[in-house]
Amino acid sequence: MARPAIAICPSFERARWHVWDDEAILVPRSYAAAVQRAGGLPLILAPEEALTRDPDEALERVDGLLLSGGADIDPGLYHAQHDPATGETYPERDAFEAALTRRAMERDLPLLGVCRGMQLMNVACGGTLHQHLPDVVGHEGHRPVVGTFEGSDHLVRLAEGSLAYRAAGESPHTVLSHHHQGVDRVGEGLTVTGWAEMDDLPEALEATDRGFALGVQWHPEADERSRLVAALVEEAAARAAARV
Repeated sequence: MARPAIAICPSFERARWHVWDDEAILVPRSYAAAVQRAGGLPLILAPEEALTRDPDEALERVDGLLLSGGADIDPGLYHAQHDPATGETYPERDAFEAALTRRAMERDLPLLGVCRGMQLMNVACGGTLHQHLPDVVGHEGHRPVVGTFEGSDHLVRLAEGSLAYRAAGESPHTVLSHHHQGVDRVGEGLTVTGWAEMDDLPEALEATDRGFALGVQWHPEADERSRLVAALVEEAAARAAARV
């Protein structure tokens, strides 16, 4: 049987390779590697206006969707003023992923949002974000060193019986994080099912009326011990097999 196809949404970046310096769409190899280790086929889904208008053209061809991390989300998407601590944003990416997320949830397509991906899920469902967590929680524990996961490991408490709990396989769960923004008001239809033990910040949310729609604030793709990406691939494979 063919491997389940997992669409991964990439970042927009200015990149340099060989003699070239140009705009690029990039995904850290760790995302693709995690999907491959779990038996899935990773496909990078390039953003475009046509898919923003009609996500079904892409979603009907894949078995699951993975929203990767990356740049801050444009505060205008959740009707907030731009905080000076918010970094460069990419409204085109935000609109594209919000459209994909809403339609994937309508189709009940297996969905996993990682870090920014969890925040995007929340915003796509009408929620809001804290634009700079140190101003809210009073510490840098969620991103102690910019550009690395060094010193970022911490415990997350997961609600017993939740999708997050089943996917992680334990609670408390040790995670790696790298973010300075986080969930404020929770989006419609979503439930917080994970909290950082250091400050009770929401670390997992899910749509409990869907089969598999999960967002996590940490980075399971960067931790080979994590079962989260495998849980997405397994769910996608089961859905694909049921359609045969």
